[in-house]
Amino acid sequence: MKNILQRLWPAGIILALWLLFAFPYWGKGLVPFPSTYLVTFFAPWSSSYGMPVKNNAMPDVITQMYPWKRVTVNSWKHGEMPLWNPYSFSGTSHAGNYQSAVFSPVNALFLLLPEIHAWSLMILLQPLLAGLFMLLFLRSLAVSRAGSVIGALAFMFCGFIVVWMAYGTLGYAVLFLPLILYAMNTYIRKGNALVALLVAFGTGLSFVSGHFQMSLYVFLYALSFALYRKAAGTPKALQTGLFVLLGMGLAAPQILPGFVSYTNAVRSSLFLKGEVIPWQYIITLFSPDFYGNPVTRNDWFGHYAEWAGYIGVAPLLLALLALRIRRKADHAVFFTVMALGSLLLAFQTPLVDLLFALRIPVLSTSSASRIVVLMSFSLAVLAGFGFDTLQDAWKNRSWKHMRFYAAGICMFIAVFWIVLFVFHPLPADKLSIAIRNLYLPTAFVFMTLAICAAGFIVPKRLLVVLPFILIAVTSVDVYRFAAKWMPFDPASYVYPQLPVITKLQSLTAANYGRVFGNIGNEMGSAFGISLIEGYDAVYQYRYGKFMSAASLGAVRNAERSVVVFDKHGVYSEQWLQLLGVRYYAHKKSDGRLPWAYPFWEMPQYNRIWEDEHFEILENTAGLPRAFLASSYSLAGSEQEILSQLTAKGMNMRETVVLEDKPGFDPETGPGSATISSYRATEVVIQTASDVPKLLFLSDVYDPGWSVSVDGRPSRLLRADFDFRAVAVSAGTHTVRMQYRPISVRLGLMIAGFATLILGVFILRKRKQ
Repeated sequence: MKNILQRLWPAGIILALWLLFAFPYWGKGLVPFPSTYLVTFFAPWSSSYGMPVKNNAMPDVITQMYPWKRVTVNSWKHGEMPLWNPYSFSGTSHAGNYQSAVFSPVNALFLLLPEIHAWSLMILLQPLLAGLFMLLFLRSLAVSRAGSVIGALAFMFCGFIVVWMAYGTLGYAVLFLPLILYAMNTYIRKGNALVALLVAFGTGLSFVSGHFQMSLYVFLYALSFALYRKAAGTPKALQTGLFVLLGMGLAAPQILPGFVSYTNAVRSSLFLKGEVIPWQYIITLFSPDFYGNPVTRNDWFGHYAEWAGYIGVAPLLLALLALRIRRKADHAVFFTVMALGSLLLAFQTPLVDLLFALRIPVLSTSSASRIVVLMSFSLAVLAGFGFDTLQDAWKNRSWKHMRFYAAGICMFIAVFWIVLFVFHPLPADKLSIAIRNLYLPTAFVFMTLAICAAGFIVPKRLLVVLPFILIAVTSVDVYRFAAKWMPFDPASYVYPQLPVITKLQSLTAANYGRVFGNIGNEMGSAFGISLIEGYDAVYQYRYGKFMSAASLGAVRNAERSVVVFDKHGVYSEQWLQLLGVRYYAHKKSDGRLPWAYPFWEMPQYNRIWEDEHFEILENTAGLPRAFLASSYSLAGSEQEILSQLTAKGMNMRETVVLEDKPGFDPETGPGSATISSYRATEVVIQTASDVPKLLFLSDVYDPGWSVSVDGRPSRLLRADFDFRAVAVSAGTHTVRMQYRPISVRLGLMIAGFATLILGVFILRKRKQ
């Protein structure tokens, strides 16, 4: 029993701190979702609710992550692979979005539990898994139990995991890093085939977790570890690198469509240096709220979430100790190099300038500062080494090196405080924030140094107590940091159903009409209501250009991550009619303000529903989502297409603009097109006409869509700049459009091949 307790107490401490952190969920019935922020600041709920908000620094959780998760899970529940989202941007790739994480095993929680509880567990499991995986890795490096606990606590509640926890993607992408390294290290030492599988599956799980940039960092870190171990003379090290590559192959069904969407997005061509951390921000490694905190509404410098690298005061001091005094036969050199390397790539240095100058896809188009998580991870590992260094010094009563180290820390703290009080380097209001948020970290420094000093004074039989005191100090520090940031709000405010939402759902279900208004993806994707706007880092560039052309009818660059329709553009109403926008949702309090669409100037808008806060107007001139056209014109460039669409006398109901000839010419005559089935990845339309026609569907064109007419393959045409058309002959036909992108099919083949290689490897190992 005693041996079991000795082995399990480190995991017990991690579990206990996690349970304390998650207490608002399991003890108070609150959920880790900013629901009060949702209903207070986002339409249509903002008209009906209003309350204090803890943290308003995570709008993307509301506008992107939760709605996308609902689209993903609903598709899986209906036996459909969630590859396409018909509710944003007039249709957009969903698997290619990458952050939708459609292949993540965590989605299984939503198939087993009620949605909000599945979401809560998905969010809350991140620090627990990060802590347990880090504990495994540090123990495999022969770090003591106490040192492993300190390192695990530092990583599980490090700044990056805490500030991105509510997203449910970036944290998962990085928390598998210690598991991968544990499996690599164990395989190198023991050659266990099942552990080798863990390397591959851990890598694959990272890549399907929803953030390619972070998974790429994990991938490169793991390969660096393999090369380091190979250079150190371990023959199996390169094999682990191959397992990492196979793990990337397992995630190919997610990676390939993500790559295709990225290449078709605005972001792939924007090599802009942004989100690099200035050097004065390095003080936040010691005092995370030195420049304020969004939770307390007093942050005034920088990007708190993008630049968070905090691991706790005690772990930071122990990591610095490991840098100064290295033990023999440990791996401190490797993790020191990785910590410094990621530091130099996150902060403003010539290395960052070089990275952006090289124009490397993903790395040169994303926030460079996020690599700070690798610094936090490396420092957390070094904290474990540092504690063991300290423990050795305690046992040997070797105070010589420690006193210089402690003196240096004390001198730094004293000088820093003197500079603040004497020289006043900040404006008075900013200085007061900095000083107020410096008291507690300073206290943690002196508590840590006091514990370190006590180890050289107390009797040796009492040394067993000091590690637990240091663990307690670390726990209080990182828990305080995490609990301050993370919102726990009532589940009843998580996308509550409102009358205006219910009415729009019923209206759009009847005729597939789209909706426009000052509403976003938080209503569209969350409630299955098709919108023309959207917010996504990798939405289709061409669609963005089409929407921006509503202003003046000219080709313009699309916005980086968002489509916001110009409500006062010259061609805005024409665009709305073409897109099949049937309903305008107007918040009454908007009145006739500039951000409201001027429907009152257009007689075709009729009020069909209203309540206290909203009214719904029907655009009687809006075109159906699907219709038959009688003629076409050809255009060879984007501007030529727009010129023809905006030409005087253009009848968009009868004529479509194509880039290729349809094969046979449509004719004028009666005809009808009826959508008989509409699913995310399959649209079935029944057509009837006495003459040949062009079937037009105002859903975004994508090469992944294939079309058949009466079961026979046909050609899908790009029409009216970025939509779909199919040539149909006279008579009645069933036109079926299916989304089966080759990137997903190729990805599944690669994943199957990688699985086969791993299976053969296991069989050979068992045979040996």
